[in-house]
Amino acid sequence: MEAVMRATEALKNFRETKLANLRPPQEFFDFHRISRPANLNQATERISYNTGYFSGNYGLIVAALAVYAVLTNYILLIALAFIVCGYIAIGKFITEPVQFGQTTVTPRHLYITLFVIGIPLLYVASPIWTFFWFVGASAVLIIGTRASSSPESKASTLRSRRESRPPPCGAGLAICPYATFRCACGMDGFWMRGTVLLDR
Repeated sequence: MEAVMRATEALKNFRETKLANLRPPQEFFDFHRISRPANLNQATERISYNTGYFSGNYGLIVAALAVYAVLTNYILLIALAFIVCGYIAIGKFITEPVQFGQTTVTPRHLYITLFVIGIPLLYVASPIWTFFWFVGASAVLIIGTRASSSPESKASTLRSRRESRPPPCGAGLAICPYATFRCACGMDGFWMRGTVLLDR
Protein backbone atom coordinates (compact mmCIF):
# COMPACT_ATOMS: atom_id res chain seq x y z
CA MET A 1 0.00 0.00 0.00
CA GLU A 2 2.84 2.36 0.81
CA ALA A 3 4.44 1.64 -2.57
CA VAL A 4 1.19 2.54 -4.33
CA MET A 5 0.96 5.79 -2.37
CA ARG A 6 4.56 6.66 -3.23
CA ALA A 7 3.99 5.90 -6.91
CA THR A 8 0.84 8.05 -6.91
CA GLU A 9 2.68 10.91 -5.23
CA ALA A 10 5.60 10.64 -7.67
CA LEU A 11 3.18 10.65 -10.62
CA LYS A 12 1.42 13.71 -9.21
CA ASN A 13 4.70 15.56 -8.75
CA PHE A 14 5.77 14.64 -12.28
CA ARG A 15 2.48 15.93 -13.66
CA GLU A 16 2.78 19.21 -11.76
CA THR A 17 6.43 19.88 -12.56
CA LYS A 18 7.07 18.38 -16.00
CA LEU A 19 3.71 18.09 -17.72
CA ALA A 20 2.81 21.64 -16.71
CA ASN A 21 5.38 22.86 -19.25
CA LEU A 22 3.84 20.94 -22.15
CA ARG A 23 3.15 23.05 -25.22
CA PRO A 24 0.25 22.26 -27.57
CA PRO A 25 1.04 20.07 -30.61
CA GLN A 26 0.13 22.90 -32.99
CA GLU A 27 2.90 25.00 -31.51
CA PHE A 28 5.43 22.19 -31.15
CA PHE A 29 4.95 21.02 -34.75
CA ASP A 30 4.75 24.49 -36.29
CA PHE A 31 6.41 23.99 -39.68
CA HIS A 32 6.33 27.74 -40.34
CA ARG A 33 9.19 28.04 -37.83
CA ILE A 34 11.55 25.90 -39.89
CA SER A 35 14.36 27.91 -41.41
CA ARG A 36 18.07 27.51 -41.95
CA PRO A 37 20.22 29.13 -39.24
CA ALA A 38 22.53 31.83 -40.53
CA ASN A 39 25.52 30.76 -38.46
CA LEU A 40 26.61 28.63 -35.54
CA ASN A 41 25.76 31.31 -32.96
CA GLN A 42 22.18 31.53 -34.19
CA ALA A 43 21.86 27.74 -34.15
CA THR A 44 23.17 27.64 -30.56
CA GLU A 45 20.71 30.36 -29.49
CA ARG A 46 17.82 28.51 -31.10
CA ILE A 47 18.75 25.23 -29.39
CA SER A 48 19.06 26.95 -26.01
CA TYR A 49 15.74 28.78 -26.33
CA ASN A 50 13.70 25.93 -27.85
CA THR A 51 14.90 23.23 -25.46
CA GLY A 52 13.93 25.42 -22.52
CA TYR A 53 10.61 26.49 -24.03
CA PHE A 54 9.63 22.94 -25.08
CA SER A 55 11.23 21.18 -22.11
CA GLY A 56 8.04 19.29 -21.24
CA ASN A 57 7.54 18.03 -24.79
CA TYR A 58 11.12 16.86 -25.10
CA GLY A 59 10.91 15.21 -21.70
CA LEU A 60 8.10 13.00 -23.00
CA ILE A 61 10.01 12.26 -26.21
CA VAL A 62 13.17 11.28 -24.32
CA ALA A 63 11.12 9.07 -21.98
CA ALA A 64 9.49 7.38 -24.98
CA LEU A 65 12.91 6.75 -26.55
CA ALA A 66 14.15 5.23 -23.28
CA VAL A 67 11.14 2.89 -23.08
CA TYR A 68 11.60 1.93 -26.73
CA ALA A 69 15.31 1.19 -26.19
CA VAL A 70 14.54 -1.13 -23.28
CA LEU A 71 11.57 -2.88 -24.87
CA THR A 72 13.47 -3.66 -28.06
CA ASN A 73 16.33 -5.26 -26.10
CA TYR A 74 14.67 -8.33 -24.61
CA ILE A 75 17.72 -9.57 -22.72
CA LEU A 76 18.18 -6.16 -21.10
CA LEU A 77 14.50 -6.08 -20.18
CA ILE A 78 14.71 -9.54 -18.57
CA ALA A 79 17.91 -8.64 -16.71
CA LEU A 80 16.48 -5.39 -15.32
CA ALA A 81 13.23 -7.09 -14.33
CA PHE A 82 15.15 -9.91 -12.64
CA ILE A 83 17.41 -7.57 -10.63
CA VAL A 84 14.72 -5.04 -9.66
CA CYS A 85 12.02 -7.57 -8.79
CA GLY A 86 14.49 -9.80 -6.95
CA TYR A 87 15.83 -6.89 -4.92
CA ILE A 88 12.31 -5.79 -3.95
CA ALA A 89 11.21 -9.36 -3.13
CA ILE A 90 14.22 -10.03 -0.89
CA GLY A 91 13.79 -6.77 0.98
CA LYS A 92 10.07 -7.34 1.50
CA PHE A 93 9.70 -11.08 2.20
CA ILE A 94 13.07 -12.23 3.52
CA THR A 95 14.21 -9.81 6.19
CA GLU A 96 15.63 -12.47 8.55
CA PRO A 97 17.73 -15.62 8.06
CA VAL A 98 15.75 -18.64 6.84
CA GLN A 99 16.57 -22.23 7.81
CA PHE A 100 16.51 -24.87 5.04
CA GLY A 101 17.43 -28.17 6.70
CA GLN A 102 21.01 -27.81 7.82
CA THR A 103 21.56 -24.63 5.76
CA THR A 104 20.85 -21.10 6.95
CA VAL A 105 20.12 -18.59 4.17
CA THR A 106 20.49 -14.92 5.05
CA PRO A 107 19.33 -11.93 2.99
CA ARG A 108 22.99 -11.19 2.28
CA HIS A 109 23.39 -14.58 0.59
CA LEU A 110 20.33 -13.91 -1.56
CA TYR A 111 21.58 -10.48 -2.61
CA ILE A 112 24.93 -11.96 -3.62
CA THR A 113 23.20 -14.67 -5.64
CA LEU A 114 20.95 -12.09 -7.26
CA PHE A 115 23.85 -9.97 -8.48
CA VAL A 116 25.98 -12.98 -9.47
CA ILE A 117 23.19 -13.98 -11.88
CA GLY A 118 22.01 -10.48 -12.83
CA ILE A 119 25.34 -8.86 -13.72
CA PRO A 120 26.27 -11.45 -16.40
CA LEU A 121 22.77 -11.01 -17.85
CA LEU A 122 23.35 -7.27 -18.06
CA TYR A 123 26.71 -7.85 -19.72
CA VAL A 124 25.15 -10.09 -22.37
CA ALA A 125 22.39 -7.53 -22.97
CA SER A 126 24.95 -4.86 -24.02
CA PRO A 127 23.52 -1.99 -21.96
CA ILE A 128 26.37 0.32 -23.02
CA TRP A 129 25.40 0.02 -26.69
CA THR A 130 21.75 0.67 -25.78
CA PHE A 131 22.76 3.69 -23.69
CA PHE A 132 24.82 5.22 -26.50
CA TRP A 133 21.99 4.60 -28.98
CA PHE A 134 19.59 6.34 -26.63
CA VAL A 135 21.89 9.33 -26.09
CA GLY A 136 22.66 9.64 -29.81
CA ALA A 137 19.03 9.40 -30.89
CA SER A 138 17.97 11.99 -28.31
CA ALA A 139 20.77 14.38 -29.26
CA VAL A 140 20.12 14.12 -33.00
CA LEU A 141 16.39 14.59 -32.52
CA ILE A 142 16.63 17.58 -30.19
CA ILE A 143 19.58 19.38 -31.79
CA GLY A 144 18.47 18.72 -35.35
CA THR A 145 14.89 19.88 -34.92
CA ARG A 146 15.52 22.83 -32.61
CA ALA A 147 18.49 24.27 -34.52
CA SER A 148 16.31 24.54 -37.64
CA SER A 149 13.33 26.01 -35.78
CA SER A 150 13.27 29.76 -35.22
CA PRO A 151 11.65 31.15 -32.03
CA GLU A 152 9.17 33.12 -34.15
CA SER A 153 7.29 31.61 -37.06
CA LYS A 154 7.35 33.15 -40.53
CA ALA A 155 3.58 33.61 -40.46
CA SER A 156 3.71 35.68 -37.27
CA THR A 157 6.63 37.69 -38.64
CA LEU A 158 4.73 38.57 -41.82
CA ARG A 159 1.63 39.37 -39.78
CA SER A 160 3.56 41.72 -37.49
CA ARG A 161 5.10 43.43 -40.52
CA ARG A 162 1.67 43.97 -42.08
CA GLU A 163 0.34 45.37 -38.82
CA SER A 164 3.29 47.76 -38.51
CA ARG A 165 2.68 49.38 -41.91
CA PRO A 166 1.10 52.85 -41.90
CA PRO A 167 -2.56 52.91 -42.98
CA PRO A 168 -3.34 54.11 -46.50
CA CYS A 169 -4.58 57.63 -46.98
CA GLY A 170 -8.36 57.91 -46.70
CA ALA A 171 -10.93 60.51 -47.61
CA GLY A 172 -10.36 62.40 -44.36
CA LEU A 173 -11.66 60.01 -41.70
CA ALA A 174 -10.69 56.34 -41.20
CA ILE A 175 -10.70 53.74 -38.48
CA CYS A 176 -7.14 52.92 -37.42
CA PRO A 177 -5.49 51.38 -34.30
CA TYR A 178 -2.51 53.73 -34.41
CA ALA A 179 -2.11 56.69 -32.07
CA THR A 180 0.11 58.73 -34.35
CA PHE A 181 1.52 57.86 -37.72
CA ARG A 182 2.84 59.14 -41.00
CA CYS A 183 0.37 58.28 -43.74
CA ALA A 184 1.55 56.54 -46.89
CA CYS A 185 0.90 59.71 -48.87
CA GLY A 186 3.15 61.75 -46.57
CA MET A 187 0.51 63.51 -44.43
CA ASP A 188 0.51 63.51 -40.62
CA GLY A 189 -2.37 62.01 -38.66
CA PHE A 190 -3.37 61.37 -35.05
CA TRP A 191 -5.73 59.08 -33.17
CA MET A 192 -8.86 60.56 -31.63
CA ARG A 193 -11.80 58.54 -30.22
CA GLY A 194 -11.66 55.68 -32.69
CA THR A 195 -11.03 57.82 -35.77
CA VAL A 196 -7.97 59.11 -37.52
CA LEU A 197 -7.86 62.71 -38.52
CA LEU A 198 -5.58 63.43 -41.44
CA ASP A 199 -3.88 66.77 -41.60
CA ARG A 200 -4.32 67.89 -45.20
